[in-house]
Amino acid sequence: MFEQQRQLIPFYIHAIEHISVGIHAIDTEGKTLLYNAKMKEIEGYAFEEMTSHSLFELFAFRKKDSTLWRVLQTGRKEMNVKQTYRNKDGHEITTLNDTFPIFDEDKLIGAIEFARDITSLEKLIYQPLRRYGEPLTFDSISAVSSAMKQVMTHAKKAAHARIPVVLIGDSGTGKDLIAESIHHALLPNNDDFITFFSRRDEHIVEKIRSHLQAGGNYTFFFERIEFLSIDMQEQLLHILKELSVTQHMIIGSIGSDPIDLISDGQLLKELYYFFANLTISIPPLCERKEDIEPFVTDYFARHRARFASSIQGLSPEVMRLFMSHDWPGNLKELELLLDEIAAVITNEEVVTFEMLPLHFRFKVQQVDTPTSLILNDEQLLPLDEYLRDAEVFYVQSVLKMHNGNVTKAAAALGMSRQNLQYRLRKWKQYD
Repeated sequence: MFEQQRQLIPFYIHAIEHISVGIHAIDTEGKTLLYNAKMKEIEGYAFEEMTSHSLFELFAFRKKDSTLWRVLQTGRKEMNVKQTYRNKDGHEITTLNDTFPIFDEDKLIGAIEFARDITSLEKLIYQPLRRYGEPLTFDSISAVSSAMKQVMTHAKKAAHARIPVVLIGDSGTGKDLIAESIHHALLPNNDDFITFFSRRDEHIVEKIRSHLQAGGNYTFFFERIEFLSIDMQEQLLHILKELSVTQHMIIGSIGSDPIDLISDGQLLKELYYFFANLTISIPPLCERKEDIEPFVTDYFARHRARFASSIQGLSPEVMRLFMSHDWPGNLKELELLLDEIAAVITNEEVVTFEMLPLHFRFKVQQVDTPTSLILNDEQLLPLDEYLRDAEVFYVQSVLKMHNGNVTKAAAALGMSRQNLQYRLRKWKQYD
């Protein structure tokens, strides 16, 4: 048996180096053990660089944002998790990761990640109307939920008062749509709406000065300001204080709780206070699922108008699946799914289950159930053990829903952050 395994080693090495997905493995201390050619192509680092630095020295994300690190801490696999960060050259990249804990005789010895590069796909940022040559206005928003109506009410007040505003929301919730809607609601109108992408724009201050020298009134939208370095945030704050807020509209966005970002050293407190004359939180799609049907209806209405198709909407079965899905990618994920569906439409009037992309069908058919679910007498467990497994499953599901954000998960569970952290540490002792 040992000789047979030894003979397979060259084949394993060849497969690892030529497979079309990136592979990255770490030990329990976070030290890199395996880093294949595809992962080097995606992230730009050599194996020697990875072994001589920690993940958090090389990549600008917090520990809880790293799928590898989370799996190492929980001992539980994470499948199809999207991760956006910057590579060695400072370019924003997005990967879809399957990450597994590695055990040796029930002892956790590390974690391994298989990463698919979906950066090109992610560049199709949430712009549901711009493809049709239409401006993004409040009238363009199809949302009917009370939460989004409140968002639009506050956004219209910001436009009327022309005061700096910060938009808070997960990736894909439509912060850019709200920002541009504010721009088009301004009276008098501003000349241009200019977006700065903090994750890949290293010359924001210089570009602002260039626009100001050209003259005109602008709406400046700073997307995800927490991705700027603290030094760059200080420079940005300095130039923003020089701007006339009656002449220019200033909008910023962040992706999570500002208190967490400030305490973690990712967001300059003074910069947040500058933007926070008005704070507008945009809820994730999973908290306002009543917005799904009007969004789908509007999407297909535009599809009929542009392509003369016959498509009317979703079958009742597909709509039920849409309403039961968590939509971790929010409206962006929904729109990209509709794009995939629209690509195969011919003369159909209704989207049926068979027309859904295979990856989505597989995802919605997977039912997460606790491993301790009782089916027969042979699987009976002590009540304490069964309840602990059920509690762990439920909490992990809520954490996953909130992308590992302990503060949001604790609020959803109705407990303090400290209480949730205590439970997580306690469960780790059982793993």
